[in-house]
Amino acid sequence: MKRILLVLILVLAFGFTSVEAQNFSTHQVKKGETIEAISKRYFVTPFDIYKLNPDAKKDLKPNTVLIIPISKAKKPTITINKELQGFNEHKTKRKETLYSLSKKYNVSEDDIKKYNKFLYSNTLRKGDRLQIPKYKITKIVEELEATKRYTVQPKEGKWRIAYKFGVTVEELEVLNPGITEVLKEGDVINVPNLKDEAEKQFDDQYSYYKVLPKEGFYRLKLKLDLEQDQLEALNPELKEIGLKSGMILKIPHSDAIEGLIEGESEVVNLVNSISDFETKHIAIMLPFRMHRVDFDSISDAKKSLKKDPYLNVSLDFHSGVLMALDSLKTLGISLKVDVYDTRYEVSEVSRIIRENDFENIDAVIGPLTPASFNKVASELEKYNTPVISPIGTKLKLHDNVFQSRPSDDLLKTKVINFAKSDSLIGNIIIIADTKNVATANELKREFNIAKLVYSRKSKEGEDEFFVTKEDIEGALKPGKNLVFLETQNEGYASNVTSVLASLNNKVDPESTEEPSEIVLVTTNINSAFEGDQINNTHLSNLQFHFATASKEYNENDNNAFVKKYDKLYNITPNKRAVRGFDLTMDVVLRLVSSDDLYTSVNNTPLTEYVENKFAYKKKLFGGYYNDSVYLVKYDDLTVVEVKQ
Repeated sequence: MKRILLVLILVLAFGFTSVEAQNFSTHQVKKGETIEAISKRYFVTPFDIYKLNPDAKKDLKPNTVLIIPISKAKKPTITINKELQGFNEHKTKRKETLYSLSKKYNVSEDDIKKYNKFLYSNTLRKGDRLQIPKYKITKIVEELEATKRYTVQPKEGKWRIAYKFGVTVEELEVLNPGITEVLKEGDVINVPNLKDEAEKQFDDQYSYYKVLPKEGFYRLKLKLDLEQDQLEALNPELKEIGLKSGMILKIPHSDAIEGLIEGESEVVNLVNSISDFETKHIAIMLPFRMHRVDFDSISDAKKSLKKDPYLNVSLDFHSGVLMALDSLKTLGISLKVDVYDTRYEVSEVSRIIRENDFENIDAVIGPLTPASFNKVASELEKYNTPVISPIGTKLKLHDNVFQSRPSDDLLKTKVINFAKSDSLIGNIIIIADTKNVATANELKREFNIAKLVYSRKSKEGEDEFFVTKEDIEGALKPGKNLVFLETQNEGYASNVTSVLASLNNKVDPESTEEPSEIVLVTTNINSAFEGDQINNTHLSNLQFHFATASKEYNENDNNAFVKKYDKLYNITPNKRAVRGFDLTMDVVLRLVSSDDLYTSVNNTPLTEYVENKFAYKKKLFGGYYNDSVYLVKYDDLTVVEVKQ
């Protein structure tokens, strides 16, 4: 029994030694105490205590011992006031000293000498009669709050402020109920009340990474190629509190890792950054092909509209442009706008450029079609006039080109990195048809343990675009399964999603294994997933994830643009109209908040409007491309953004 007690004592001793070595203390909970009260006492936040004591969230019982981190917050100033209340008479006995008397009467040796001045020149002797002062001691403690008010600085958003004050974005949001999604320069918010030296500074020589749920040092080693001691050297707080979901780590500069938040910089609201009110001159170039419209009667004009897809696209896009111009005017921005009909003819584009002055134009939006766009870009490169492509992706990126639509490769990479980041996935299945074998093989190289399921074929080897329940059931495992579906065939997409929905979370009463949870993804969202044969209930059931250049606006958000568009045109805006609005707003606001469109790339890393966001990066040799996409999923029959 004595041996067991000795072992326990040693374990506890070593345990507490370890805690103290890591800058922690302990606190025994008293009856009636709350986490909020304890956090104020030690000048830490409740989050700091919960990190080390997760069970305290459920039940805080008296006598529970909590581990408390040593605070980096400012400590209160304590002032001691001593008020003389009288004296104690004392006759010195043998062996008494000034030290022993100071301890006996709880005063200092200097206090005794002060009222017995002979002691400055003589030693204390037996029989000396002393006056020992009696004081009323008062401690005055300067009250300090655990949080303080902080004014948002230029280019600062949630994650930079969270990093600066050592909290997660989620914790910052809890400190500020009702905080807006996009912070503006000058906003005043609550932050932890840290010492100045404890505040971390953002360094653009580094990248920054947001820790995902259930990520440990081993998983970060695989993803970031950094050992634990390397991460701790860059982020010393890791030694004190360890890794936690949502915390932001400083890492060596990189642009090839999913989870980086430097590349997905804080959204900047350029409306608050307008600094140039001189008139800006822009041009809009669209293939209206008005010369083909029959204006003899309203019915003939309607027929022309129905027959000409380019006219339809151009009118939709232009309606959004007009809404943007009206909004910009209300902001006090002066614009000169030239609108050209390119007629979907390169020769017409050449004529427009030849007969008009484009040297002093601030920006050109369009044309829509690749050949016409490349002609404009190459002709205006000599003037260094920025030319913005509204929809194209396969463009030659001249130095003056801004490709506003993210590339298909970027969309694919977003989905692949999402799959890699989910540590709960136990099994990956790739389902494809014959036309997507190359994509399936590429995914197999990314996930070498993945299982391949191809569409059934006829006796002649023709793809029949269907799979059976048995084909998929044999590839599933208990737990979380991620299924890639790669197809452009609507019937095949309908068949596969129906089968998957029937197998999702299916409980086998004769088995003790957990059911198979299925999450559906695709690297190429296309019309096959949007047709009449597709059951959106199945997509919601499967949490269907995909990457997209633009998210769908929520009609319940009371968006001012959507309301105004509906009122003016008596119809809700389609994606082309929204893109016309978003792109025009972005181009003009960049022009009036920076010296030009080129400098805005660095000044304004990320902007976001109704459905689209823009984060331009420059090719080493060439122009600029939009490096920002949305990851979305079906949730309860609606498409929502997945926050990572």
